[in-house]
Amino acid sequence: MELPGDEELVARLRARDEAAFALVLDSWSGGLLRLARSFVSTGESAAEVVQDTWLAVIKGIDGFEGRSSLKTWVFRILVNTAKRRGKREYRTIPASDLGPTVDPAKFGGPGDPFPGHWLEYPAPWPGPEHAALDGEVRAEVAAALADLPERQRVVLTLRDVEGYDSAEVCAILEISAANQRVLLHRARAFVRGRLDAYFTGGEVAP
Repeated sequence: MELPGDEELVARLRARDEAAFALVLDSWSGGLLRLARSFVSTGESAAEVVQDTWLAVIKGIDGFEGRSSLKTWVFRILVNTAKRRGKREYRTIPASDLGPTVDPAKFGGPGDPFPGHWLEYPAPWPGPEHAALDGEVRAEVAAALADLPERQRVVLTLRDVEGYDSAEVCAILEISAANQRVLLHRARAFVRGRLDAYFTGGEVAP
């Protein structure tokens, strides 16, 4: 069922409308659980984070000021709750650490006839009709996500799994656009490297 707009939804939640609460619970709990799993070590712990988040939403809905969308506000509560539970150290990655998405050695140098072009065309990955839904591929992606540093994993989950845009991710995580861009770039590069190694039988770049 489609959710009503924020104005109506907030009013109904403040009126303790159980049907409205059930709507947001059904619509957002899956995404909240996936995001929580990015911060904590087990699925059970993630489920508890989601439960604590909903309790905080019920408790705090009267104080919601509408400075972001309701969904962004709820996801931000979850991030703060999960951070506390995960007890992970906050660390900002400087933009100078931004590395290439693809190994530069795979491209022609200044002395080559076609500098900047592929030295050898990469082996094609199987098309989505053949592999995207394959269990092994999904397991490889899940393993790659699990190996990412926490903040990269969270940004990638919000952008590429939950479909949030850059501004929304910055609002949820309270990070700068530049930091979000760096974290996303590094996360995508890592996952791409893992999939490239999986499909071509090569080694994962360090």
